[in-house]
Order: sequence, then structure tokens, then C-alpha cells
Amino acid sequence: MSTAIDTSDVAAVKTPWRPRWLAVVGVAAVVTTALTIWLGLWVTPPDEVQGNLARLLYIHPAVATVALYWAGGVALLGSLLYLWPRTRSFFWDRLAAAAVEVGAVFSALTLVTGSLWGRPVWGVWWTWDARLTSTALLLLLELGYLALRRVPADAHIRARRCAVAAILIAIDVPIVHFSVDWWNTLHQSGTILDPGFNLHVHGSMLWTMLLSFVAFTLIFVWLLAMRYRIEVLQDAVGDQELEVSLSERWNEDAELVGVGGGSGAPVGGGGRGA
Repeated sequence: MSTAIDTSDVAAVKTPWRPRWLAVVGVAAVVTTALTIWLGLWVTPPDEVQGNLARLLYIHPAVATVALYWAGGVALLGSLLYLWPRTRSFFWDRLAAAAVEVGAVFSALTLVTGSLWGRPVWGVWWTWDARLTSTALLLLLELGYLALRRVPADAHIRARRCAVAAILIAIDVPIVHFSVDWWNTLHQSGTILDPGFNLHVHGSMLWTMLLSFVAFTLIFVWLLAMRYRIEVLQDAVGDQELEVSLSERWNEDAELVGVGGGSGAPVGGGGRGA
């Protein structure tokens, strides 16, 4: 009899270890996000020039920071450590994959919140500004990475391909960062600090913005850890299904061999004459 794939095989996969600090990070992310919303909407005053529209500054810069530097940095680090033979491990490959996927979410949020700010300020939802275009390119590269990761291939070959793709994504990060300096763009330069390290935000607005950076960084860490655990589970389930498939094939081959070898030699039909 051949072995059928049972749901118990998948259920038998052990759930990756979930550290206690992850729950602490999740609670801290919720608390700091709630404080940011409260301070941003009801405590801080409207801006002298942009009015209540400036409250988007408590979301957009922090989201963009996570998309560019935190996600991009983790993905680059994980990919480089996987490519280096002395540190090659699927841990780094999975970590880079998790960072790119979470980074794609934050890149999309960066474009959405930027458009919400740009519509009343620039009069359009979208313009081919250098900062906006390079950020959109970053999102496309991240989506390409995720598509490449789903191309069937050996695990090590897939990891090498994705590591190279993550390095290409990282090249776009400094382009996004310096785009307002290299080209004449509509997008403003540093929101908090200018190149001369002069503050542009003060008082409660500054503290609320700094709190938003903490909140979205905690959200990123929590999402990154959870996405990594999903990567581990997916790989484990894939290995389990492969073992079941091989077992089925071996049983089928054994049945065929048994049928062929178990039949007796044919009995001759001709008898000797009297």
C-alpha cells in the first residue's frame, strides 16, 4: 500500500522557538504606537505653515526610515553573511528574505503616506520626482526579489540568487537617500536635521516624531521576527512533504518489484505421448 499525505505530517512539524522578548517587543510596539497617535493628533499643535497636514510627519519619516535603512540594512547584512563561506547558513538567507518582505510593506506605506502629503502641497498625487521615482524602484526591486524566491530551485541555488538580488536592492538605498542632493527635486531635504545639523522641529513635535521612530522600529522588529518564523515553518513543511513523496515512490517501486518477483514460472502445457 502507498503512503498517503496526512495532515498529521504537517502538524508534526515543530513550531520554531518563540523567545519571550518577542512578546515584550510586541507590547512595547502597541504602547508606543498608541502614544504616538495620541500625541500626534491631540497634544501637538498644528504647524504654522502646513497646519494639521504636518501631523503626517509623525508617520511618514519613520515609515521611510524603516523601509530604507532598517529593512535594507538587515537584508544586505543577511545576504552578505550567507554569501561568505565562513558564515553561510540558511539563518541568514531566511532573515534577509523576511527583511525584504517586511521592507516591501513599509516601502508601499512610504509611497502612500507621501502621496497623501504631496496632494495638498504639490497639487498632485504623484510626480516623477527623483525621490519618489527611486522609492518606487525600491518597491519594484523588492517585489522582484519575492518573485525570484518563489522560482523552483535547489535551496542553496535559490539562496545565492536572492542574496545577489538583495545586494542590487541595497544599491538603490543610497540613491533614494541622496536623491534630494544629487538632483533638483520637489521633495524637501532633511525633515529633522539639515546638512548643517540644525534642528527644524522643536518641542512636543520633536518628541512625538522621535517616539514615532521608536514605535515603527519596534513594529519592524516584531514583524521581522514573525516573518522569519514563517520562513522556518515553510521550509520545514516543504522538507516534510518531500519525505512523504519519496516514501510514496519507494513503496510504489517495492510493490512493482514484489509483483514481478512473486509470480511463479509458467507451467508447460505439452505432455509426453503414451
